[in-house]
Amino acid sequence: MSKLSGLGGRLYRGETSIEIIGRRRRWYAVSALFVLLSMGALSIQGLHLGIEFKGGSSFTVTKVGASVEDARSAVTAAGVPGESIVQTIGSDKVRVQTGALDTAQNNAVQDALAAKFAVPVESIDTQIVGPSWGKEITRKAVYGLFGFLICVMLYLAMAFEPKMAIAAIAAVVHDVFITVGIYALVGFDVTPATVIGFLTILGYSLYDTVVVFDKIRENTRTITATSKSTYSQATNLAVNQTIVRSINTSVIALLPVGSILFVGAGLLGAGTLKDLSLALFIGLAVGTYSSIFIAPPVLAQLREREPAMQALAKRVNSRTAPVGTPTPAPAHSEERRGPRNQPKRKHRK
Repeated sequence: MSKLSGLGGRLYRGETSIEIIGRRRRWYAVSALFVLLSMGALSIQGLHLGIEFKGGSSFTVTKVGASVEDARSAVTAAGVPGESIVQTIGSDKVRVQTGALDTAQNNAVQDALAAKFAVPVESIDTQIVGPSWGKEITRKAVYGLFGFLICVMLYLAMAFEPKMAIAAIAAVVHDVFITVGIYALVGFDVTPATVIGFLTILGYSLYDTVVVFDKIRENTRTITATSKSTYSQATNLAVNQTIVRSINTSVIALLPVGSILFVGAGLLGAGTLKDLSLALFIGLAVGTYSSIFIAPPVLAQLREREPAMQALAKRVNSRTAPVGTPTPAPAHSEERRGPRNQPKRKHRK
């Protein structure tokens, strides 16, 4: 811990520097690789939407020792068309999710499950979601996501500057896209809890990005007047000054989420927690990466295109030119004006 704190102090004072802005192409390449993998997972497998979004029926049986195989065989015996999702919840519950069924098919599934597990039909928890309800939930989820992004962009544009808002939104879209791709690759169901997890990771990613941007604004407030460093150099210093804090807060946030995901959903079998915990775990990790390696480089790239920042870079580079660099001769030098005519000297006899 002392070594980490010592490293943080050296990074903050500028004694040690990690080149992040200058190597932005490397970080862009890593992100592009994950984005391509996400696109492949989405195109091949797609998202497994829960019944809350696509409609369907859910049957939950409480029985000690209930197994997935028994529940699947009962559903097959009931003659339910389409693929069914069967999973255990804890050690005494099994849940079966099917597509949209009519009344006769619902009753057939309930009777088959009751006979298979030797439980009363009344004890089976049945939920039926119509297709129209699923479309309404999907529409509200999309509206909520876009409304969140618009509000965040307006706030960042007013609190900081428009280019910071653009860089932050680019990092957020990067986080959501990779998280959705990993979700498709793993094959977890997308439920309302997943949407809540997405909105949560967006807020956390923006929180970390705002911390970095605030330090960038502090370091670049008088940058054109001092001409000590370019915008990219000042941005790189700001990222170095906040990188240890970002990593520490991310690790602290990942520990409880990881315990929910691996202990709660994995060991204890709490299936209702895995949708939320997986979105949070992936999003927190990807959000930390984007707030350090994506948002600041994008911001620096946008600002370096401004004429004022280009002129600043020329002044800084001319100041830091290596010793021995030839300098152009002044316009009034004798080489430019030609040889000077000297009066003839008279020799004494």
